[in-house]
Amino acid sequence: MKDIFERIKKHAGPIGEHAKESHGYFTFPKLEGDVNPYMNFRGKKLLNWSLNNYLGLANHPEVRKADTDAAAQYGLALPMGARMMSGNSDQHEQLERELSAYVKKEDTILCNFGYQAMVSAIDAIVDRRDVIVYDAESHACILDGVRLHMGKRYVFKHNDIEDFEKQMKRATELADETGGGILVITEGVFGMRGDQGKLKEIVALKKKYTFRLFVDDAHGIGTMGANGGGTGEEQGCQDGVDIYFGTFAKSFALIGGFISSSKDIITFLRYNMRSQIFAKSLPMPLVVGALKRLELMRNHPEYRLKMWEIARALQKGFVDGGFDIGVTNTMVTPVYMRGSIPEATNMVIDLRENFGIFCSMVVYPVVPKGMIILRIIPTAVHTLEDVKYTVESFSKIKDKLYSGEYAADKIKEGFSQAL
Repeated sequence: MKDIFERIKKHAGPIGEHAKESHGYFTFPKLEGDVNPYMNFRGKKLLNWSLNNYLGLANHPEVRKADTDAAAQYGLALPMGARMMSGNSDQHEQLERELSAYVKKEDTILCNFGYQAMVSAIDAIVDRRDVIVYDAESHACILDGVRLHMGKRYVFKHNDIEDFEKQMKRATELADETGGGILVITEGVFGMRGDQGKLKEIVALKKKYTFRLFVDDAHGIGTMGANGGGTGEEQGCQDGVDIYFGTFAKSFALIGGFISSSKDIITFLRYNMRSQIFAKSLPMPLVVGALKRLELMRNHPEYRLKMWEIARALQKGFVDGGFDIGVTNTMVTPVYMRGSIPEATNMVIDLRENFGIFCSMVVYPVVPKGMIILRIIPTAVHTLEDVKYTVESFSKIKDKLYSGEYAADKIKEGFSQAL
């Protein structure tokens, strides 16, 4: 018999194995100060492109006041207990009603955490007779929910409708045998590539196949659509989205999430989602804070329009500068480059220490070996001057990367002093 801890100590995982070198700088960095485009990192003020504060609400004066007042009035303990037992309130129900109206669904259930909610909802909706069909590049919360499924699942190539149909034919044959149904899961906005899910095309295939569609629109709520109602609104197919998931962690600049659907489905989830039945209700300040944020999102479309102005200027600047930003058709802006992990590491240290820019670096095993992604998240509180400086700086680090200046088997000595 082996000791479980011995295995863990020897195999820290593909990311954890670099913890000693990366902790505090590349992983678990500490960004300090008010949530704004410029924040403090290790004693330096950096231009920050790595916060999901799309509409700039995190430090909005009305939001800060609502959060502060609610904390003073209610504290963080109220309501005490799980929602079903003793954790309900008028404010929780009001937020559910207002969210339902915003995303054009009959009813909504609030959830403590977005990740947890997606995992738990999938577990509640399907049983062993049902079949799941899901996009290959679905977020980890979807993948973890799918892993809980005791029945069959089929994955289709990312946004590939031809392959989707191929998997639907397999799923239909199997569901006919088991007497189950089919749940299709995809995303509204894919947070890494920045492309939209093929919601309209998938909804159209309901005429050909029998299935229900579950959409994770974590990045789409508040940013996509004429009114910020999400990617289904953007593509004109929200009615065909049977279950709609949104998080408070992106546009709302908060924590928690929600699921919207028909009244009967939401009633089922209220009484069957184990992560909500057996967990404490969202504290009152978070609920009151979400109500204020939703009010601002509805009444101030200029925040969303400003975010899009920044996003379009940023993406145009990168494209004009010869950068590869992939297939993004949302505000999420990935910048693709090629190089080794040491090169990527040296480049990002240079970017932070000498150019004063903080953004997320994505390398293997998240993406294939040799690929580097620098992911830029534009917000309504960035400026066109921020965009101009960032594009110019990226042009300089790209030249340095491809001229071999960052090449090394490990972090360069001059750069390693920054860690």
